[in-house]
Amino acid sequence: MRPDLILLCFAYVLSQFFRAFLAVLTKALEADIGTTPEDLAFASGIWFLVFAAMQVPVGAALDKIGPRRTAASLLLVGGGGGALLFSVATTPAHVTLAMGLIGVGCSPVLMASYYIFATSYPPARFATLAALMLGVGTVGNLVASYPMALASELIGWRLSLVGLAALSSLTAVGLYILIRDPERDAAAQKGSLLDLLKIRALWFIFPVMFVNYMAAAGIRGLWIGPYLSDTFALSTGQIGTASLVMGLAMIAGTLAYGPADRLFKTRKWVVFGGNLIAAIALFWLAFALSASVWLSVVLMAAIGFFGASFPVIIAHARSFFPSHLTGRGVTLMNLFGIGGVGIMQFASGRLHTSLSATDPALAYQTLFLLFGALLVAGLAVYLLSQDRTD
Repeated sequence: MRPDLILLCFAYVLSQFFRAFLAVLTKALEADIGTTPEDLAFASGIWFLVFAAMQVPVGAALDKIGPRRTAASLLLVGGGGGALLFSVATTPAHVTLAMGLIGVGCSPVLMASYYIFATSYPPARFATLAALMLGVGTVGNLVASYPMALASELIGWRLSLVGLAALSSLTAVGLYILIRDPERDAAAQKGSLLDLLKIRALWFIFPVMFVNYMAAAGIRGLWIGPYLSDTFALSTGQIGTASLVMGLAMIAGTLAYGPADRLFKTRKWVVFGGNLIAAIALFWLAFALSASVWLSVVLMAAIGFFGASFPVIIAHARSFFPSHLTGRGVTLMNLFGIGGVGIMQFASGRLHTSLSATDPALAYQTLFLLFGALLVAGLAVYLLSQDRTD
């Protein structure tokens, strides 16, 4: 219940919001500034790729100057500034630029808390604490669904973004005041990212980290809106409700995964089993594309629940990190996880555009099949990994 961790959790709520809110603004942005699904896929991809690219300097900053200055400064400039820029956007390019800046602002938030957990708490509790932070923070996913849709309809999306800019800036100031930096390992000044890449065990974990978050983030953050609108003609409010259901499933899944490594005394098979179920749900969704809106929402909720193994994968990798490279280690894993989503957002936008002109149903079916196939490929490599618990 440390105040700094509570505020970091709230900052992560904002981060989750910003990665998911475009899905419910699809129609409003199209009407006001002419954005297309491909434009929003590109802007969302920029958020994830900028976020991922920032993990390298963020990791070094966490090890060298600590989470206080790292999180506060980036959230103030990127989160506050980016949201303000978004509020005055008049073209799709402005949306893309704003999303990139917001990606910079959100990039240190979760990793700052993970750095504190890894350096200040027993290693065996890392997965549980990481999942708790991730699960509670994913409330941002919920705010990005029905409440954001409602706010957009009541006061407009521009005024909503102005409020978010002010909230992000105030949160950044609070982080600077409240965060207590852990003692830094003197060896952290000498270590490098290359030292981590030399650890062979990590190379069997990187692929599943790369594909794990793709489907849940891609569907929840972007494609749930166009898919339900095109296939079942749902309204913005109905899409917001469906997004809320998937967001709740993602929170429940994250919290369920948290203690699972200690309960089952394995990390590898917890991750493998859960993601295999998520892959099955993706294939089912692809082949039952227009069967029933209720079935589609249930399957997307299952993808969100069983695909929420992000903190356990990081805990698995963290067990191989040397202590002085903790900051760079957790951010390296985050780079793979978020980078995979960003790349897939770009690819999915192009894929959808190329296929939807002739067959919209085929576009979504191919997209869901691709998500499932990539997840299975990552799991195949992960089978070769070394299981380790603390």
